[in-house]
Amino acid sequence: MTKSNLEISNADARHLFLDRHALVTRHTTKFSEADAEALIRKLGFVQLDSVNAVERAHHMILFSRASKYKREHLHSLHHDTRGLFEHWTHDASLIPMEFYPHWHHRFDAAKSRLNHPRWASRIGDDADKVVKRVRAHIRKHGETLAREFEDKGGGGWWGWGPSKTALEFLWRTGELAITRRDGFEKVYDLSARVIPDDLRKAKPTRKQTIDWAARTALSRLGFATHQELAAFFALITIAEAKDWATAALKRGDIIAVSVVGHDGSAKPALAFPDIENDIATLGDTPSELRFLSPFDPAIRNRKRTAQLFGFDYTIEIFVPEAKRKYGYYVFPILEGNRFLGRADMKAHRGDAKSKDKGRLEVKGLWLEKGVKLDKARKQNIETALSDLSAFTGTVQIDAGAPLRRSKAS
Repeated sequence: MTKSNLEISNADARHLFLDRHALVTRHTTKFSEADAEALIRKLGFVQLDSVNAVERAHHMILFSRASKYKREHLHSLHHDTRGLFEHWTHDASLIPMEFYPHWHHRFDAAKSRLNHPRWASRIGDDADKVVKRVRAHIRKHGETLAREFEDKGGGGWWGWGPSKTALEFLWRTGELAITRRDGFEKVYDLSARVIPDDLRKAKPTRKQTIDWAARTALSRLGFATHQELAAFFALITIAEAKDWATAALKRGDIIAVSVVGHDGSAKPALAFPDIENDIATLGDTPSELRFLSPFDPAIRNRKRTAQLFGFDYTIEIFVPEAKRKYGYYVFPILEGNRFLGRADMKAHRGDAKSKDKGRLEVKGLWLEKGVKLDKARKQNIETALSDLSAFTGTVQIDAGAPLRRSKAS
């Protein structure tokens, strides 16, 4: 077999993929802010999400990889030390600050946004006047929340009135930055007050950003298709990723590989030439059992999760309750290099004024076909629940839901 047609076994593919997503080992000892920053850099970004059924996604993603992670780490990295900035990848995310220059292309693309009917209807007939007023307010007063303006839209602080629309426009075009979150509400300020000057003024060419985005994505995935390279940061198009790969293959910077799926079928992918050495140095197969956020980066691509692990997962937040197969906020259960099941959970926070200390409710637990709940596995699930309960501040664990088998697709 030639190296240009290297076949990666399913076991090796799973192991490498999980290693790149920091899911082979788990930090269980002292974990510092610097460790949190290094972990986010390894992942590439951490997605933000407001749903707090158990724990918000950004905190859960880091906790599932480091049991001593503290929520204060993320706030400090974003607001105090400026190790992270907030912007869009495939969704709202916290991103290593040194990556900021490559978002300039996204800023430029957003400058025509006010001409879009959806935005125009929100900001009104005099968009330039509203933007000018909001810009002047921030220059004078500094950190600003949307609720400080009187022209709120419907839906509380997330409602999009004219001023909120202007804030979002100025942020998405790079003139403003998110300096922190107040609860989960964005706090805006001038980018010049938030982003280091050298990074704010750096302007990579489009070619440089395509090369950076493709290489950075590939290093964090281990192997990938053109579509996966483009989707990782959502900074480049599939066509740009394909053109990059064609040139990189000719130079020998990357190689073509075949990745064996859980069902034995092989799919083409791209990898760096040293992938065999990377696999050889991975060490032992992971054994940790942990709950993953529904927004965990390792399961973001549902098709890849199904192909690699044979695990069919859909988040059902937006599915009408009567049509849900499993529940509102269901956590995949990862054991070593396999998904053994899923759990529908909810954290009921305690009330400091009462005797209620809070409880973590397991509303449903489903195991995949062929997975046995032996004594050791049951103990591992209980330990993982105990760790999660401690992290969410829910003293009691209500795990009385009956054990069931995952439903056929």
